[in-house]
Amino acid sequence: MTDKPSPRRLVRELVLKALYASETAKDTQEESTTEIFLEIAGEYEISDKNLRFARDLFNLTLRHYQWADRQIIRLSRHWDIDRIAVVDRTIIRMAMVELEHMPDTPVKVALNEAIELARKFSTSESPAFVNGILDAFVKGMKNLSGTE
Repeated sequence: MTDKPSPRRLVRELVLKALYASETAKDTQEESTTEIFLEIAGEYEISDKNLRFARDLFNLTLRHYQWADRQIIRLSRHWDIDRIAVVDRTIIRMAMVELEHMPDTPVKVALNEAIELARKFSTSESPAFVNGILDAFVKGMKNLSGTE
């Protein structure tokens, strides 16, 4: 028995694929990233609401990737960011941006979705690595806000 992924999981897969394609494309002008997003989005049957969520997450991640990379560098001790697989780095960026800029997403959901993306699209070690970086990020967020 196979479980059908939730609509939001499919949306995050779409965003991951579009971000990965944008990252690995030689031409990174805004027009080309939009074209990449629209091309990949066309492969999915999703509602208008989920398409808006996908576009928001995609654009926010592109806009804040340098901020996310600084967080990754700070949290991934003894790892040069360029040694982190592009897909893992992209998953972590997405989750950090979603946690920071899309407050309607519960923390547990963002973490679980990132781990599941790593499980599906990366190596067997990636879910633990992604979880470790994101767990440290979330603990840092809680320390800054003064909550436990």
